[in-house]
Amino acid sequence: MIIKYSKHFLNKLEDLIAESEYVLRYERGNFQSGWCILKDTKIIVVNKFFALDGKINCLLDIIKSITIDSDDLSEKNRKLYLELAQTELEL
Repeated sequence: MIIKYSKHFLNKLEDLIAESEYVLRYERGNFQSGWCILKDTKIIVVNKFFALDGKINCLLDIIKSITIDSDDLSEKNRKLYLELAQTELEL
């Protein structure tokens, strides 16, 4: 899958996470990697000062590192999730 660094693709990733059990928030913070996951509360926090490509890369890393039940996703988000799960990221 080719990753497009656009606002539209960022919105698709945000929509995919919104359909999961996790809550996505953009906050300022001093995260080592630019993001953190509060596992007990299932909250994902991404540095809001990241540029568009930084936010997309963070969300891609997060989606790869968490477990999302694909049965809870809509058809279009399930397809996107399965494509992302099979894609090897080259940053």
